[in-house]
Amino acid sequence: MAVYKRGYQRYQGPLTSHGARVMAFPRFAWRRLLNQRLVLIALIVSLIWPLLCLGYIYLANNLDLLKTMGGVSPVFKVDGQFFLIFMNVQAVFATLLAALAGPGLVAPDLANGALPLYFSRPISRLDYAVARLAVLGGMLSLITWVPGLILILMQCGMAGWSWIRPNWGMAAGLLAGFVMWVLLVSMVALACSAYVRMRLIAGGLVLGFFFVLAGMEQVLNQVLRTNWATLLNPTRASYYIWSGLLGVEVPEGPGVLECALALAVMIALLAWILERKLRPVEVVA
Repeated sequence: MAVYKRGYQRYQGPLTSHGARVMAFPRFAWRRLLNQRLVLIALIVSLIWPLLCLGYIYLANNLDLLKTMGGVSPVFKVDGQFFLIFMNVQAVFATLLAALAGPGLVAPDLANGALPLYFSRPISRLDYAVARLAVLGGMLSLITWVPGLILILMQCGMAGWSWIRPNWGMAAGLLAGFVMWVLLVSMVALACSAYVRMRLIAGGLVLGFFFVLAGMEQVLNQVLRTNWATLLNPTRASYYIWSGLLGVEVPEGPGVLECALALAVMIALLAWILERKLRPVEVVA
């Protein structure tokens, strides 16, 4: 039969599930990211601090071992302050890792015009954004709440499972605080990648987002003689939230609820920027 006599025929073969189509993005993206040397090195270095914290927990529950080594054993406490320090350090590593891995997820698709190819299939813009968010969020989880829960489990195993009863709120706060930070950093990385469409510049913009807002906070607080400019600094606002969740004294300034609302607004604005940039066709008047 001649080619011009062949009409359009709809595909009649088996269809994959919606979840399988969405998870196809993370499956191949994780493999590509792990093949990047800088990303792999940053991921390995980010796991050093959790290993040191594991050693700290072991020593805290075996003070007799320190006494046999001579000298006066220091006071080791596994409390909210310990986990707050752990979260602060891992949050820095998560930001650096997002600056390295995040720009390569969206910028190449926009620069090479790949979105029409993606969206010509049964995949929506929301599916694409969620898939890319799952890629970066999954990688950041490996250095944030996953090792955090391992520390909690190790403390429970060595101090006795009765330890979790008065401290379950601290464990829940660690998980909630890290999930919030992973979501924020991932949205910053994806929005910057979609906005500038260049990997190197997008990586610098991710770091600049946090440094610039931190500088604005210091200037406004000094000029206006107030502490409410902290709401503009996501790093400082997150510290206030983590302190409240872990039962540590919250510094003077806006409350935990105000800081949480400020971060929610930031995430919403980043999601709006990402939604505006993820267009397969852009019409310029």
